[in-house]
Amino acid sequence: MPVPRLKTYAGPAILSYGFRPFFFLGGLYAGLAILLWLPMVFGQLRLLTAVDPVDWHIHEMLFGFLPAVVTGFLLTAVPNWTGRLPVQGRPLGVLVVLWMIGRVAVLFSGIIGPIAAGVLDCLFLLAVAGVTANEIVAGKNWRNLKVLIPLTVLLFANVLFHAEAYFSGTSDYARRLAVAASVMLIILIGGRIIPSFTRNWLAREKPGRLPAAFGRYDAATVGASAVAFAAWVAVPASAVAGIAMMFAGVLHLVRLARWAGDRTWREPLVLVLHVSYLFVPAGFMLSGMAALRPDLVLPAAGLHAFGAGAIGTMTLAVMTRASLGHTGHALVMSHVMKAVYVAAVLAALLRLCATFDWMHFTPLILASGLFWALAFIGFATAFAPKLFTRRKP
Repeated sequence: MPVPRLKTYAGPAILSYGFRPFFFLGGLYAGLAILLWLPMVFGQLRLLTAVDPVDWHIHEMLFGFLPAVVTGFLLTAVPNWTGRLPVQGRPLGVLVVLWMIGRVAVLFSGIIGPIAAGVLDCLFLLAVAGVTANEIVAGKNWRNLKVLIPLTVLLFANVLFHAEAYFSGTSDYARRLAVAASVMLIILIGGRIIPSFTRNWLAREKPGRLPAAFGRYDAATVGASAVAFAAWVAVPASAVAGIAMMFAGVLHLVRLARWAGDRTWREPLVLVLHVSYLFVPAGFMLSGMAALRPDLVLPAAGLHAFGAGAIGTMTLAVMTRASLGHTGHALVMSHVMKAVYVAAVLAALLRLCATFDWMHFTPLILASGLFWALAFIGFATAFAPKLFTRRKP
C-alpha cells in the first residue's frame, strides 16, 4: 500500500510541511537582511555583530537565507524519495527555532561573544544534516545520500567562517567553500529537476526535441565541477584554478543546451529554471577569468554570479514551484511572480555590473540591493496566504 503523504495533524498549517516555514522565513529574511546591510555598508547603520558589514552580509546570505531554503526543499523532497512521512509539528518547529536562534546569535555576536554565537549558529545545519541523514537511511534510499556531501561541506564552511572571523577578522576560504557547496547542490538538484520538469511540459504541450537524460556527460560535468571548485577554494588566483573553472563553465553551458530550454519560452515556470542555471556557467567562467586575468575581472564577479545569480534566482524558482504544487494550486506563474523574477535577475545583473563599473559602484549596489529585496519580500508576501493556510483539496 502507498505510504500516506501526511500524518493526521491538527496544528498550525505553517508547521505541516517543511517548505512552509522555511520558504517563507528564508524569502522574507533574504530581503530584510539586504535592507539592513545597505545602510551598514555605507556607514549609516551599526549593528551589534562582531563581524564587519561585508562578512555579516556574506554570512547571512550563505549560512542564513540559503540553508533555510535548502532545508525547506530537503524536508519536502526526502519524503518523496524515501516514502516516509514528512517531518512536521513540534520537530519541525524545533528546527525553525534553531534557525532563528542562529540569526539572532550572529546579529548580537558583539554582545554574547563570537564563540558562543558561532556554536549557536552552527546547531541548525548540524540538526538538518542529522535529520536528513536519518530519513534517507531509515528509508534505505541510499542513492540520495550524496545530497549530504554538499550539506556537510556547507556545515564545515560555517564552522570555518566563524573560526576565520575570530582569528583573522575576516572570512576568505570559508566564503568560497560555502559558495562551492551551494552551487554543487544546484548542480546536483538542478540536474535532476530542470530536465525532468522540462521533459514533462514539452511532452504534454510541445512534442519534439526533449532534454537529454542524465548520463556520462552529466557525471563528467559534476566531477569536473568538484575538481575545479577544489582548486578555486584552495588557490583561487592560480592558473590551475583558472583553467579548471573555465573548462567547467564550458561543460555547464553544453549541459544546459542539452536540456532544450530554448523550447520553453511559453512556460515561465520552466523557462526561469534554465535562466537561473545560466548563472552557473557564468560564475565558473568569471571566476576562471579572475584567476587568469585579474587586471580585467575581479573575483567578486564570479562570486556574485554564483551568489546573487545562480543561488538567488534558483532558490526563487524552486520555492515558487514547490509552494504552488504542494499547496494544491495550479502551476501557473502570476503577474506578481513574473515581476519578482524580473527583479531577481535585474538584481544579479546590476551586482555584476558593479564589479566592472567602479564609477557607478554606489548607485549600482543600491539598485541591486533594492531589486533583491523587492524580489524576495515580494515572494514572501505573495505566498504567505498559501503557506499559512491548509492545502487546497
